[in-house]
Amino acid sequence: MTSEPAPQPGGLDARSLALRRTIIRMMAAGKRGHLGSACSLVEILRVLYDEVLRYDPANPRWPLRDRCILSKGHGCLALYAILADKGFFPTEELWKFCRADGILGGHPEHGKVPGVEASTGSLGHGLAIGIGFALHARHERAGHRVVVIMSDGEANEGSVWEAALCAAKHRLSHLTVLIDYNKQQSYGPTAEVCDLEPFADKWRAFGFSVEEADGHSLDALRSVLGRVPLDPRRPSAIICHTTKGKGIPVAEGNPEWHHKSKLTEEDAQGLLAALETA
Repeated sequence: MTSEPAPQPGGLDARSLALRRTIIRMMAAGKRGHLGSACSLVEILRVLYDEVLRYDPANPRWPLRDRCILSKGHGCLALYAILADKGFFPTEELWKFCRADGILGGHPEHGKVPGVEASTGSLGHGLAIGIGFALHARHERAGHRVVVIMSDGEANEGSVWEAALCAAKHRLSHLTVLIDYNKQQSYGPTAEVCDLEPFADKWRAFGFSVEEADGHSLDALRSVLGRVPLDPRRPSAIICHTTKGKGIPVAEGNPEWHHKSKLTEEDAQGLLAALETA
């Protein structure tokens, strides 16, 4: 494995910083976006698409591909940055974010954006969709894996826990759930809105094999993802401890940066400058 570039002062290496620059520039182009939710996802998506998932950007519907569902669709800026980086669509599309002449909306759309497996954004649906994919894979005796990326606030939804029971019932060991546990929701701390703790124990009680990891540590993510399925008889849940808005001090842990509209070019330049000095 090639060595990673040395981390920058904020603990992020050159590639992680570059992906965040792309996210900010997309927001500047569309004048809106979910900055905090995207920045907490970058390393999770990066490790998945760089080293874990099997896919073919030239053939996004390749039957043997692994399926990755971004259930927290509002974090799509990070997914778009990765998909463009991998060649699923031209980079020029990034600068048409939320424009009528582009394909990239404020939430990802299946059938419109190459590489997007499910239209998401109405939270609480991604895990159920992933279970459908996983059951179909078993029925067809296919060898691909299914990965669902959720938010912690999304776990307030009862549909998530109904789906979790179903996944455990069917022993879907080829299903992996990654929870972006940044501990913030749109209007405040998750612990105040609807406390999830003891979070890992809840997933265990619902029949999952569970690990926790630093969601911004490439080594930690590689280690745990390299061991899935964590149990050959159970679905896996990986709780990724992250920081909302990671890498941009003004946005870190700040619910005001959950979503921004009417973003100006001056705002974007300020975010880019903050990223470089973090």
